[in-house]
Amino acid sequence: MTEKSTTAPSAQSSDADLIGPDRTLLIVDDDGPFLRRLARAMEARGFTVDIAESVAEGIAKAKGNPPKHAVIDLRLGDGSGLDVIEAIRGRRDDTRMIMLTGYGNIATAVNAVKLGAVDYLAKPADADDIFAALVQRQGERVEPPENPMSADRVRWEHIQRVYEMCDRNVSETARRLNMHRRTLQRILAKRAPK
Repeated sequence: MTEKSTTAPSAQSSDADLIGPDRTLLIVDDDGPFLRRLARAMEARGFTVDIAESVAEGIAKAKGNPPKHAVIDLRLGDGSGLDVIEAIRGRRDDTRMIMLTGYGNIATAVNAVKLGAVDYLAKPADADDIFAALVQRQGERVEPPENPMSADRVRWEHIQRVYEMCDRNVSETARRLNMHRRTLQRILAKRAPK
């Protein structure tokens, strides 16, 4: 029993050492249970957590007290998490931001990184993956995925990239891909293949 009590504080203190002196973390997600569970897990690792359930709330909190760390969902009920990234980056340029999404594609990942996110994780991401991404040092290599993308996923990613390049114009995207517009609409309405 004494072993457990001695290892827990040292694990927490080593996590705190990885975080650094500014422990502020803003988590923006419209999935309430996931948001609260992630907030508890990050508090247990030493972060000072603030939460928001919408783009408007996230932007307001970012403008009021810009955090050192942020975990932001891409698709929120009232807009895009990319707007929250822009708001944070406008106030503080050293924030380490992680983009989370259940609708992952390369085009939005590139857009998030261009706006200032340091990583892009697909849901369901667990607290350990998120913590590792938040405290990863610049230049550290990320382990390659165990399961590479399927051919269907590569095709879907290509369609998403062209769609983003065409400013989300379905007709123009269909023309460039030499695809019927209705077929493209059906593909865009589906979730990403595994």
